[in-house]
Amino acid sequence: MADEAELREQLTEAFEGADYPVSNQMGLVPALPDGPMTKFESGDVSFTAMELGTTLSGHQEFPYDDVDSLVDDVIEGLKAEGEL
Repeated sequence: MADEAELREQLTEAFEGADYPVSNQMGLVPALPDGPMTKFESGDVSFTAMELGTTLSGHQEFPYDDVDSLVDDVIEGLKAEGEL
């Protein structure tokens, strides 16, 4: 089982460097250390930023003005998809 706090920390660290406000997923890519192949892992859950974008496309509500609101939606989307 994935640890929500651990994933939240990884996501925040990866996305905090984006140039907010971010109007779409492509606006997040430059902030990622390994681009779309940046990995997020916790427990038995592992996914790349690209996989995350595909899985959560229906759960994100761009634009995002800050990293916290983005990460909140990512976490809620993962829960809705049964990944967390």
